[in-house]
Amino acid sequence: MKIDLSKLSRRQWLGVALAVAGSGALPVRAFADDDDGDSRGGTSGILALAPDGPSARVVVVGGGMAGATAAKYLRLWGGAGVAVTLVEPTPAYTSNIMSNLVLNGRMTVDQLRYTHDELAVRYGVTLRTAAVSGIDAVNRMVTLDDGSTLSYDRLVVAPGVEFMPAYGLTAADYESRTPHAWQAGPQTALLKQQIDGMRDGETFVMTIPLSPYRCPPGPYERACLVADTLRSTGRGNCKVIVLDENAGIQAEAHNFTRAFQSIHVRADGSPIIDYRPGVTGIMIDPVTRVVTYDNGAVTLNAAVVNPIPPHRAGGIGSGSLDENDDGGWFARTGLNNSGIEAVSPNFGRWALVDVRSYESTAVPGVHVIGDASSCGLPKAGHVGNQEAKICADAIVRLLGGGQPDPAPVANSACYSPITGSTASWLTAVYQFDPASSRMRVAANGGSIVGAGAVEAGGISTRNYNQMFTWFNALMGDTFA
Repeated sequence: MKIDLSKLSRRQWLGVALAVAGSGALPVRAFADDDDGDSRGGTSGILALAPDGPSARVVVVGGGMAGATAAKYLRLWGGAGVAVTLVEPTPAYTSNIMSNLVLNGRMTVDQLRYTHDELAVRYGVTLRTAAVSGIDAVNRMVTLDDGSTLSYDRLVVAPGVEFMPAYGLTAADYESRTPHAWQAGPQTALLKQQIDGMRDGETFVMTIPLSPYRCPPGPYERACLVADTLRSTGRGNCKVIVLDENAGIQAEAHNFTRAFQSIHVRADGSPIIDYRPGVTGIMIDPVTRVVTYDNGAVTLNAAVVNPIPPHRAGGIGSGSLDENDDGGWFARTGLNNSGIEAVSPNFGRWALVDVRSYESTAVPGVHVIGDASSCGLPKAGHVGNQEAKICADAIVRLLGGGQPDPAPVANSACYSPITGSTASWLTAVYQFDPASSRMRVAANGGSIVGAGAVEAGGISTRNYNQMFTWFNALMGDTFA
């Protein structure tokens, strides 16, 4: 069926409204049925309001892109009938989106911080600054690290990811010597400091884990910005070596290939970026910064090593990140029984969900959104915002006695800076595929057969300028 924007339901519009840069915050109304009268969702309307207060309690765990969006839109669409509590241990969220621009000095970590204050002041979300120590899915109770408990009718879990020890490194190495900086914050500042300290002729080595990982184009974007920074600061004889465990570039392959081969080059035309796909057996010495791969067959001496390790669904308050740990409250809740997908041995475990509502396939009443879920969508901040809206809409419908939209639509959009003044972009529309019960990319006409994401036709300054408009609109929609 062709996607006709003039006939999209409210639910479907949520999927495409942020696809165009500068679209701003979404216009919404607090009701659960579709604007166009489409009855496919089977809902009878908004949740009835109890005369003495909210009719339902929803707890949202995690205040990142997905969790903050879910809390906001549950209040917008649930109205006074839904009490929403957001549990997040940190007072502010630091955006991973645009964080690579910290490395070339175009942004600071402080500029990427967003508080949850507006969610409380403008939308009536109750904030709890605490970590989760346990979830009792049978009695529908969340226990916080201060010993208090929260009862819920529906629980939304948006824990993000945990980064696994890999390549002979530990979590302590990531924090102090070989930062992955795949969670924006102190490691981002440390990596920038290390890059700034490189001398002309030295080597920067970064690794990319097997897909799926957070932000498919992000590692290639980082390689470009590091190369651009080194060349533009008189260190053009440096080398950026990219060790990719995947068989090839995972997103925006045309534009990144062009960037590697013809944009980030020296005066003599030789490339600064040495991209090596299909690499296996990576090992890193955090002290000497010697990197080996292909079971020791190749050795690299690096001045800076930036390993992006494999990651898995996060379990807030889980403690150890050892690959053999119990998964924290994911395990204690039962979410890692039938609800965890083993993508590869030991690594890459994600929560399986019904993508029409993001309710866990293992534990009723628990919805998992954002990077932690396995649903067919890429793991990215814009996608977390989209998943949260599908989830919030479904929860309001369910609480009102209806059913989730049977055919949700979502959009994935992102910009990728290539230099300090140019960028590319990538976008795709996803539709629910009943055959696989997952979200699939839809091509023109709505077909999911052979469809793929669309990348920019070129790398330009215009794209770079639009990137900031898109980013500000997305963050405004999420946190304000």
